[in-house]
Amino acid sequence: MVMMGTMAYEIPVTQARAELAELINRVVYGGERVVVTRHGKPLVAFVSAADLQRLENEESAEEEQVIRSVSSIHSVPSAAGERNRFGIAAEHRDPGRED
Repeated sequence: MVMMGTMAYEIPVTQARAELAELINRVVYGGERVVVTRHGKPLVAFVSAADLQRLENEESAEEEQVIRSVSSIHSVPSAAGERNRFGIAAEHRDPGRED
């Protein structure tokens, strides 16, 4: 399994075209990450399917954390005059709440 922080092998796109089969083997069997560059700038990256799945799982877990954090915030009703005092033009209303 490839650990985060592993250095990627960089290769220009013209060379990558000629060595595609070898690059796939480096990723699948060597556990490497390959970054294909154009004019020295990263263009695409090859990672193993297992590595991609792990990255997607981490991303999903982070999104769930954000959703839990936001969901735990409760709205606090403001005093009636405060909206006019500060010139608030709109307000959020809970669709399930009757005003």
